[in-house]
Amino acid sequence: MSAVQARDVGIRGVEPPSETCNDPKCPWHGHLKVRGVILTGVVKSAKMQKTVVVRHDYLYYDPKYKRYERRHKHIHAHLPPCIKVREGDVVVIGETRPLAKSVSFVVLGVVKRGG
Repeated sequence: MSAVQARDVGIRGVEPPSETCNDPKCPWHGHLKVRGVILTGVVKSAKMQKTVVVRHDYLYYDPKYKRYERRHKHIHAHLPPCIKVREGDVVVIGETRPLAKSVSFVVLGVVKRGG
């Protein structure tokens, strides 16, 4: 059995998926380049076709009160067919060129499966 041919996206710690696909917007099997920021978040919704909503939690330092506060953003990310995710999964997403009006990220892999 031969190994699946996947491109190297240049992100350490992210393994290529075991399945293959023919999506041109897939960073592993297509022509999409990953650049910019790499974020981790929880999948909030997987109801759209080939798109997921990822909740990214981060800390913001408020200089007036000299404390950190928790904030979050909902980020739309393209989901290649070779990566299977469900709501509650922790995923790694990477920034790409704009793929749609509100989509500029792509799912690179699953870190932890949700319960």
